[in-house]
Amino acid sequence: MKQLFWIGLVVIVVGLISLVFPIPHNEREGFSAGGLSVGIQTKHSERVSPIISAAIILSGAGMMIAGKARN
Repeated sequence: MKQLFWIGLVVIVVGLISLVFPIPHNEREGFSAGGLSVGIQTKHSERVSPIISAAIILSGAGMMIAGKARN
């Protein structure tokens, strides 16, 4: 079950990255009538909750432990 160990390692890295880097997303609001289009586009960068990041890291550690225990 070496694969489970490596998947757990990747999940831990994703959890650590989610603590540091915000996730960007764009929003567009407006209307269009015929050939006329009026709107505004906004950009937001939101961080993942630290509780969710901790849960991701702990689940990755659990996968790594389970992958090592089965060998």
